[in-house]
Amino acid sequence: MSTSFSILVRIVFLLLLVGAGNARLTHSFYTTRCPQFSSIVRNAVRLAVSQDPRMGASLLRLHFHDCFVNGCDASVLLDDTTTMRGEKTAVPNRNSLRGFEVIDNIKTQLESVCPGVVSCADITALAARDGVVELNGPSWRVALGRRDSTTASYSDADDDLPRASSDLEGLLSSFRNKGFSPREMVTLSGAHSIGQARCFLFRDRIYNETTTTNPSFAASLQANCPRNGGNDNLAPLDVTPNVFDNAYYRNLQEQRGLLHSDQVLVARAGTASQVNGYAANSAAFFNDFAAAMVKMSELSPLTGTQGQIRTNCRRVN
Repeated sequence: MSTSFSILVRIVFLLLLVGAGNARLTHSFYTTRCPQFSSIVRNAVRLAVSQDPRMGASLLRLHFHDCFVNGCDASVLLDDTTTMRGEKTAVPNRNSLRGFEVIDNIKTQLESVCPGVVSCADITALAARDGVVELNGPSWRVALGRRDSTTASYSDADDDLPRASSDLEGLLSSFRNKGFSPREMVTLSGAHSIGQARCFLFRDRIYNETTTTNPSFAASLQANCPRNGGNDNLAPLDVTPNVFDNAYYRNLQEQRGLLHSDQVLVARAGTASQVNGYAANSAAFFNDFAAAMVKMSELSPLTGTQGQIRTNCRRVN
């Protein structure tokens, strides 16, 4: 074998390795690998949401909290081990993330028909979309081919995820760090069109933020969220917590945002103008939300030979 031919073979081999590690997500990834994938996820999510409508919001939040911490790699699903402190117990996630059992159920079904093929990260991404659809929200195309991380980071989850107490600058900074514009931040905040929040997350708002909180709204919440105790008592994030719509933005216009991080969206003219636009035009909100979710779902995925396909979403192989 000539020296030049040997060098060419090595170059081709290296290019193949690089390509394998940097494969792109595609919409047809499981067409032949696991054609049952979409229907299994859709049916499982439909059943879960029919039994507990709040689950649609929980699956959406699970995906968001996964992608916002080192990319959409299912790191949020990993349980703590003796050598790794995972993301589940980070402050923004502790005792609040839900939907793990739904993901587990889907994974079990998929392993029985397509063993070792479908990643937990792809399950989480598609389940989030289907959860929104089940609550009458928009659909979007989910590109597939993500692989699962072999580690998780408590500290990164603690640092990167926005808080219910975040002010406008904090929200803008958190989203900007992930490549999102101020407009996309306001759009994605509309995920709070569905779901509920615990008392301790909005207590300070309904008792102390008197200049930005509708008095009757605050009073209606105080009975179920006393100054002391009742930390886990729930309240809806907007007036239609089981329907994905634009009521969230209309609530903000009336100073009825449940969380501090919700109501601050009207604290500045630019973001307030967008809130007003969505409050008046649900189609514009739906279109923008779908586009922003496509972008969210493609944050720094592991592909090709990176990571692994976990057999159990809660632990590495």
